[in-house]
Amino acid sequence: MKPTERSFVRRIDLTSLQLFVAVCELGSIGRTAEREFIAASAISKRLADLEEALGTSLLYRHTRGVDLTPAGENLLHHARSVLFSLEKMQGELSEYADGVRGHVRMHASISAIVQFLPEDLGAFSRRHPQVKIDLEEHLSSEVVRAVQEGAADLGICNASALSHGGALQARPYREDHLSLIVPSGHPLAERETIDFMETLDFDHVGLHANSSLYLAMHHAAGDAGRSIRLRIRITSLDAMCRMIDNGLGVGVMPERAFGLMHGVGDLRGVPLTNDWAARQISLVARDFDSLPVTARALVDHLTEASSELAVAA
Repeated sequence: MKPTERSFVRRIDLTSLQLFVAVCELGSIGRTAEREFIAASAISKRLADLEEALGTSLLYRHTRGVDLTPAGENLLHHARSVLFSLEKMQGELSEYADGVRGHVRMHASISAIVQFLPEDLGAFSRRHPQVKIDLEEHLSSEVVRAVQEGAADLGICNASALSHGGALQARPYREDHLSLIVPSGHPLAERETIDFMETLDFDHVGLHANSSLYLAMHHAAGDAGRSIRLRIRITSLDAMCRMIDNGLGVGVMPERAFGLMHGVGDLRGVPLTNDWAARQISLVARDFDSLPVTARALVDHLTEASSELAVAA
């Protein structure tokens, strides 16, 4: 850190940042003083000192309250980020006092969560019972963004989403293959395999419009000058199966995920023959080598599990 940067850090007071954010949210120094049980004059003094330390005006003061200057809007963005990071730090460090010796934040796509992660994370937790894993389900594009922005240490997503992933690093995790799911009495139910174009004459039950699966389907149909007759859009694979079983259309999902949907209707899975139906699922991080020890241990476990599955296959 340069001397000028150290001087800047010393001039910034966290309490003043908290009060600045509160004033911005309430739009008034007076209302902030009432909520925080601090004299309005004391808040005004802290804000004036903050403006002096930064060398710029942060607020337009008027009789109705305050408005942000352009510099104030910029500071508000950074102040919220700093305070949020401090809250996260406090929460994570408190877990060490409670006996949790590691913490990994992971975001993953629904395909990875349904097909692979229950067994893989279960095995890891049995080996490392004092490591806490926070797992959130998101669309592949959102997984990439969360890792880019530091909201997640690790991500697991469809490899196609990495075209927008900037400088993220990726490692192979698993592969899956897409199948068409139809009721057992459907005209396509007895097919051994099928080209996706042959499904476009039927109504579809689809996932979220921004999911990697739906985007692949949409692009394939568009390239052929066709469109998908989307009758209903849902957010989970078991809901898709139930809708298909009740005659609302056909659907596309990973073959292994369908195999895990035990007892969800009288359905058939017909593998798609299209190249894009064979998908790579990737582990992503900003820098695998700079991850915390516990996150690197999880990466090693997941890649080891992937290698063992490939050998067994």
